[in-house]
This record gives sequence, C-alpha cells and structure tokens, in this order.
Amino acid sequence: MTPPTSGPSTTGSSTPTVLTSPADIRARIQEAAGLSLDRLPMLQLIFDRLATACGDGIKHLAASSILYSLNGVESGRFGEFLDAYDMKAVVGIFSAPAWDGHILVGLDRDFVFTMVEALFGADGSEQPVDDERAFSAIELRIAQMILEQVGRALESSFGLVSKTAFHLERTETRMEFAVIGRRSNKAIQAKFLIQALSRGGEMFIIIPQSVLNPLRPSLAKVLTGETSTRRDPRWASQIAAEVQKTTVHLRAVLEERHLTLGEIAGLKVGQVIALDATPATRIKLEGNDKPLFWCHAGQSQGAYVLRIDEAISQDKEGAEHGVAG
Repeated sequence: MTPPTSGPSTTGSSTPTVLTSPADIRARIQEAAGLSLDRLPMLQLIFDRLATACGDGIKHLAASSILYSLNGVESGRFGEFLDAYDMKAVVGIFSAPAWDGHILVGLDRDFVFTMVEALFGADGSEQPVDDERAFSAIELRIAQMILEQVGRALESSFGLVSKTAFHLERTETRMEFAVIGRRSNKAIQAKFLIQALSRGGEMFIIIPQSVLNPLRPSLAKVLTGETSTRRDPRWASQIAAEVQKTTVHLRAVLEERHLTLGEIAGLKVGQVIALDATPATRIKLEGNDKPLFWCHAGQSQGAYVLRIDEAISQDKEGAEHGVAG
C-alpha cells in the first residue's frame, strides 16, 4: 500500500493581518505600548475642568456645600479597575457616538449615600450609612440624575479636544454586567472625591485606551490662554464679567515730596507744608499704587473733579520723576 501523501493542512488556519500603512503601524505600536499619562497634559486639564463643572452643576440642588476635586489619574487593566468596586458602586455606561466607543462613570456607596443626605436636607449629625444593603429605588434614581449631569459635564470638558455627546445608556450595580470591552484591555481611570456634610465619597471614570488612541495628538498639546479662550467663549465672557465687577480704589496724587527721617520726626501739629503745585499742575491718578493716568483738576457742581488727559506709560513716568528730582 502506498502511504497517503501528507500536505499542508488548512483547517483552522488564518491569514495574519499585514499592516502596510505607516499610520496603522504607528497606531498598533502605540496601542501595545499603552498610554503614557505624562505625555497627555490635556487629559489632566480636562479632568480638572470636569471636577469644576460637576460641582457647579450640583451645588444648586443642595443647601449644604458640595465640593468636587480630582484625586488622581492612572492607567491599568479594565477588569482590575472594575473589581475594586464590585457590589460597591452604581455605574453608568455612556456611549460617545463621535468616538464610536463607550466609557464608564461610577459612584461608590459613600458618594451615593452622602448625596442622598445632602439633597434631602440632612445636617451631617446622623451617622453615615455603613451597611452592605442593596441600593434603594430612590438612591438609584438620584445616582442616575447625577450621572446625567456628569454626562453633560463630560461633553463640555472634552469639548476642548473633541466634540461628542455622551448618552447614558443604562446603569448597573453589578460590575460583571458593566462590560464595554475585554477585561484585559488597557484603560485609564480618573478618581474624584466629593465632600459634603463632613463626609465624602468617590466618583470614578474609566475610559478604554482604544477610545483615547485617536485623541492622542489633541491630548498631547498644551493650550495657551488665547487658544483656550477661543475654544470656550462662555468661560472667557464669564471671567470678563466678573473682573469688571471688581472694586478698584483710585488715588489722586497732587504732588510727591521726599523727606528724610529727621525731617519727618521734626514735623509738629499745625505746621504748614508748602506745595509747589499750581492749578495747572497735572495730577497723577493711581490704582493699587500703580500709575494709570495724568489728569487736570477742576470743579463741577461744587465738587472737585479730574479730567483725564493721557495714560501713563513707564517711559513717561520715569521722565516725570527725573524732572522732579
């Protein structure tokens, strides 16, 4: 008998993907290497803005003060992040259509219980809830309301680098159901602390690395003040409005004279100090000890008034002091 001729088997074989585009090769290398948070400075700025936006969005709901603060950003595995909160948090799954991906936002038990007490008018005298019971319907509804506000804050904060909406698809209390990718996938996690009624809690955000990879160029940039103003005109308008409300104390200086310590010590009550100034002498208008304008004095309706002639530049100010000397 002639033994059967053995040939190459094709059962279960697959052709490996060949990457030919430099962009595809670069993306695959970056994905394998993981995210370097030090090279993504915009991410820290976005999360700082998110903490501020979350605090502003919820402060009008409670009589007591509620403070949000960023507690840190780290990279790791998706499953490891979730395991730390198993049965200890309410998690919201958000879709980001423009990114073609999902992110997780979670509120731990202390966060939910603290917010319930703050929103229902507690004064902090009660002992904090420390049992391991399941969340009540009211607690879950409040958690969902907070998550919806966080979604709006995310949209505003990430608008610095990418415009996308964040839609809350569902909430989960069991981490095995909060699945938006493989547990071994790399991700970044940002933690936020909340303080209210002399107690607090934690909010966390988990973003898969695959979602952030396309945003690397934008997250690696550092926005200047001018650029950030253009990107967020509402913030610039609010800052300008608040600055214009600031009270400024002005001082009109008719004449300045340098005296020695001995001359000052020799001054007596009733002594007259002659001034060289005349009605034509210009008066210096100062604000916060900084020279602002040259003025001339006059009267109007029985009161002294100043007419501004010109702004004071550093060169002109130095020249005036030179003449006076």
